[in-house]
Amino acid sequence: MKAALTRALPGLLIALTLAALAALWGPAPRAHAATDVSTVADALRKNPVYVDPAASGQLSTTDADSLAAKIKKADKPVFVAVLPTDFPVKNLFQNLRTSTGVTGLYAVRLGDRFDARADSSVMSRTAVQNLVTSVQGEGTNAQLTDFTDRALASIGGSAPASWGSGGDGDGVSAGALIAVGAVVVAGGAGAYTLVRRNRRRKEEEQRAALDKLRVVVDEDITAFGEELDRLDFHPAEAGADDAMRADYERALDAYERAKGAMAAAERPEDVRGVTQALEDGRFSLAVLAARRERRPLPERRAPCFFDPRHGPSVADVTWTPAGGATREVPVCAADRARLADGLDPAVREVDTEYGRRPYWDAGPAYGPWAGGYFGGGILPGLLVGTLLGSMMATPSYASDYGSGYGDFGAAGYDGGDVSGSNFDPGDFGGGFGDGGGGGDFGGGGGGDFGGGF
Repeated sequence: MKAALTRALPGLLIALTLAALAALWGPAPRAHAATDVSTVADALRKNPVYVDPAASGQLSTTDADSLAAKIKKADKPVFVAVLPTDFPVKNLFQNLRTSTGVTGLYAVRLGDRFDARADSSVMSRTAVQNLVTSVQGEGTNAQLTDFTDRALASIGGSAPASWGSGGDGDGVSAGALIAVGAVVVAGGAGAYTLVRRNRRRKEEEQRAALDKLRVVVDEDITAFGEELDRLDFHPAEAGADDAMRADYERALDAYERAKGAMAAAERPEDVRGVTQALEDGRFSLAVLAARRERRPLPERRAPCFFDPRHGPSVADVTWTPAGGATREVPVCAADRARLADGLDPAVREVDTEYGRRPYWDAGPAYGPWAGGYFGGGILPGLLVGTLLGSMMATPSYASDYGSGYGDFGAAGYDGGDVSGSNFDPGDFGGGFGDGGGGGDFGGGGGGDFGGGF
């Protein structure tokens, strides 16, 4: 009898747990009719999906709860509101984002119209535009489900903590809390194991990416060291002055700095400091050469786009990659001559599982490498339309490899963070034909955000 009771206890615990979870995280209660944006924002801080009572015919309680559960399970900052046709639309997205105060993606179904806006730190404006366009004309449930599924696959950040707080605790019994406590105790070891396993997997992926980068960066360091060895300069030679000696010293320092940074690198993003040092060193050598030859000193320019080992660029030329968009790229004198003669430039290729490929088509690990050479605002334009550029434009890239763009990008808040009114209003302007200035799907006059309603 005692043994039978012992065997039954796990089943009893599971039953109690399920009952407790149902009590804690059952369907959220419906709010009263919304009269302003503040009511909608208050609801979204507690639950990812809000359906205005006046629009309840558009999305059933079951469908709304199912959509909310999907968003919570994905742990992503996606907010969905279903509002009646006559809901005020002027500055709707900007006011909703201000009132909610949480960084994320905001989607609104207003009558039979649909639009969305997001903080650029979690999803680019182009990505939001493409998602909205892809679901136009669908019914409410299908539209919101399709949009959410596609958004969850690419959005950055995590859900706000307020969604998992269980509200204010009203109606939660002591028995439910005890049962949940038992689950926490019993499952703590398993959860800890899972976290450790995920952390280990990410560390292994980063190590693999760093190992791949190490081959390329070591080639760069070696090439720069060979340039120094070939340099026919001695600080004490006739004609050498203090400025030349300073240039030479900076080049040597850059070489040592690059070697030290690579030796200390632990993650892919650490490589950015290595290639920054090499770019500094090559420019110092270019200045030294100009001084020795009594030529005008060169301006500080980005290295050659096709292969940074070529040294600083001398001009920007128009170039169109195979199957890609035309753009201006900085080139060295040799590659400029090749292009002028109708020849292919000398492109830096790296090993991939598909054979030798240009670095911009070799995978995300090369982002930090390119970021050190071309950091700042220049890099996104150079890589537009390439495999690497597409990957670096996704929010999830930064968490694995660093942005690679220097200071380019979002400032300070990830998805789910409470930022209050500290956000770029341009990310949330316009929408539903109100002409709010941040791109308008209503009239097709908003530049990149044209078309739509």
